[in-house]
Amino acid sequence: MNFRFQNLLGAPYRGGNAVISNNTLLLSPVGNRVAITDLLKSQTTTLPIQSSSNVSRIAVSPDGTFLLTVDDRNRCLFVNIRRRVVLHRISFKHHVGAVKFSPDGALIAVAAGKLVQIWRSPGFRREFFPFELVRTFADFHSKISSFDWSPDSTYLIVGSKDLTARILVCKAYTVTKDCYLFSWGFTSDNDNAGMQVEDEGSEPPSPGTPDRDAEGNFESDGNGNVKKRKECDIEDDGGYLLRGKWELLRKDGFMQAPARVTACDYHRGLDMVVVGFSNGVFGLYQMPDFVCIHLLSISREKITTAMFNELGNWLTFGCAKLGQLLVWEWRSESYILKQQGHYFDVNCVAYSPDSQLLATGADDNKVKVWTVSSGFCFVTFSEHTNAVTALHFVANNNCLLSASLDGTVRAWDLLRYRNFRTFTTPSSRQFVSLAADQSGEVICAGTSDSFEIFVWTMRTGHLLDVLSGHEAPVHGLMFSPTNAILASSSWDKTVRLWDVFDGKGAVETFSHTHDVCTLVYRPDGRQLACSTLDGQIHFWDPIDGLLMYTIEGSRDIAGGRRMTDRRSAANSSSGKCFTTLCYSADGSYIVAGGNSRYICMYDVADQVLLRRFQITHNLSLDGVLDFLNSKNMTEAGPLDLIDDDNSDIEEGVEKQTRGKIGLDLPGSIPNRGRPVIQTKCLRIAPTGRSFVAATTEGVLVYSVDESFIFDPTDLDIDVTPEAVDGALSENQTSRALILSLRLNEDSFIKKCIFAVSPADIPAVATSIPYRYIQRLIEALADLLENCPHLEFMLIWCQELCKAHGNSIQQNSRNLLPSLKSLQKAITTIHQDLADTCSSNEYMLRYLCSSAAEK
Repeated sequence: MNFRFQNLLGAPYRGGNAVISNNTLLLSPVGNRVAITDLLKSQTTTLPIQSSSNVSRIAVSPDGTFLLTVDDRNRCLFVNIRRRVVLHRISFKHHVGAVKFSPDGALIAVAAGKLVQIWRSPGFRREFFPFELVRTFADFHSKISSFDWSPDSTYLIVGSKDLTARILVCKAYTVTKDCYLFSWGFTSDNDNAGMQVEDEGSEPPSPGTPDRDAEGNFESDGNGNVKKRKECDIEDDGGYLLRGKWELLRKDGFMQAPARVTACDYHRGLDMVVVGFSNGVFGLYQMPDFVCIHLLSISREKITTAMFNELGNWLTFGCAKLGQLLVWEWRSESYILKQQGHYFDVNCVAYSPDSQLLATGADDNKVKVWTVSSGFCFVTFSEHTNAVTALHFVANNNCLLSASLDGTVRAWDLLRYRNFRTFTTPSSRQFVSLAADQSGEVICAGTSDSFEIFVWTMRTGHLLDVLSGHEAPVHGLMFSPTNAILASSSWDKTVRLWDVFDGKGAVETFSHTHDVCTLVYRPDGRQLACSTLDGQIHFWDPIDGLLMYTIEGSRDIAGGRRMTDRRSAANSSSGKCFTTLCYSADGSYIVAGGNSRYICMYDVADQVLLRRFQITHNLSLDGVLDFLNSKNMTEAGPLDLIDDDNSDIEEGVEKQTRGKIGLDLPGSIPNRGRPVIQTKCLRIAPTGRSFVAATTEGVLVYSVDESFIFDPTDLDIDVTPEAVDGALSENQTSRALILSLRLNEDSFIKKCIFAVSPADIPAVATSIPYRYIQRLIEALADLLENCPHLEFMLIWCQELCKAHGNSIQQNSRNLLPSLKSLQKAITTIHQDLADTCSSNEYMLRYLCSSAAEK
């Protein structure tokens, strides 16, 4: 039951600024979490740390050790990236528009409203007050939009919405929203020691206008007369104080009107500027001559973040509205990374039989296929014209089925990436459920409008039969894993079993007192679970047609009050039911979720709650809190629901309206686009080592945590690490392996496996008792994925199957998760070897043909 959060798929970027650490690690905010993408290994992971609301600004220390995150509620977390722990917390009093570490990592600059605060970086020190405020600059008349440090960590250049830029370095560029770039230079002038800060794009000051001093304040003698401006001292690289003034060297236009500048970055080493515009175009300019190197369109929506990496060869772009994250190498004009999440919530997920692939379908009419190990989407299918509601992998692992509200069921080829079969009906229908038999030859889909089940053949795509009998939408559909019986659940309070192949129609009907939301078969086909609208999970024996037992889960899943709810969470009856169920690989437990922030895990045999997962702590979503704060309640309603903004655009980023399409209940109060936390689909991997949840936050991946687990299976006083080492020193490899299996310490088990010589593997495999077979298979599967000794590991697998083949076959249900893990590892190695052999074969052919020509 020891599952922990591992990754978040389906949403690589949702807004805020992205940063690059150590030249190859891309960090981007995803909701209230931060994702880290390794651009060299093409792998992404999501930190398990959660902020209290959506992350709006992040910064990374120069050495890549510390991460600073600031959310929409101005709460800041100081995180150790390598250890993945929160070291310190602090809250700012004003909206944070920008945050950045100094180049030496000792200071942190924070733009809090109209203030620039310089904090000392706390680092690893254990202090009661870790953050020390060094200095505050309060010279601005409006919010601060951006700033940058000088290379020596001495000066800052700060840009504000009051149309001024306070500059404390000897060369600077400022970019305005109306598509202009200003080049400024500092010139030494001993006779004129003033520094004037001009409004960007404004006219020269008229006669009689009071001047400002170096801090932006007027100087007066008290009688209304303007005094001479303060002298400005600037320290040069040699440590001497120079006197001079700032001058506007040139003004260049980007010629992108009516578009506006939404993101920009400057690389000092290359003296280049990259600018992103609101029309999805970006420009790369060589300074100081303002030479346009590239001007390309990469998106249909505005670019919300743009930046260089440390070497300056890669450009990173983000589009919050479309969820796009791009890394582009401008010299070779090629993509290093190109990822885009679903525009709306994910409705359904499906694991491939070998647990390597994950398919997702959403309200944006798209089907995406992800590699679970890397977290990357490698193909997107967009042929559907309405929301995708159900997905199913066919047993051969190379075919994916999808059902949609557009009235079609499509079959996708995952080798050629094309739609090779489309299943339709004589009249348009809306499909909400999908199932296929074990052979993948018979496809069934349930509807929400005609209450029928349509049956097609995969070979020809012809409609074979229409199953009628339900009187409400058919939202649950699944074939039995062991025979050709089809089970369907409907809102008409029944579960029906159908004999599809013999054409007998409904052979059994299970009646309930409430609407049935979904159903699922146990992997051995001897049990059927279904959830009802009253929050109960009913377990049926599909063979005898008897109700085995019932789990009351309404109290377990209850929790969370929406802003529009008139009742408290304890008294509200809405959402207290499970809408998705999934059995574990061995059928010992079941996972359930619904319109709640919780995912519940139950033991099937004892009908007890094993664990409850809270999928998020993000207060930017609705339904996370049990009790609402009364101070946010006004006469006009909840304060969060009152739209008192003058514009839909704030800080250059449009407010997103992300969530369901056309599925709100009649008469429901509009929620200003604020997403409601819920779980739409749950799936456990065939290996049993992980499960995924399609939630409002994205697709959350949970895996078994074995990092700090010590769980001996048969321990007594003689089973010790010293005994294992002693048996190995005496060359008693069989005894040492059995002792390590009893100790159940992963490092000792692998050490003993490697200690066995290839010639002794058959004898050692035969001597292993059956009760340790599962643990040994798990160790072999893990070694196959990470160990270079391929032949040695395959000999172990072969001899273990020879020695215990009958026992494994008789107890396949209990060993199914371990066997699936072993199958996944062997399949992955087979694919890698096939690609390598093909490449070598083509290379040898090329070399032989080249030698023959010479």
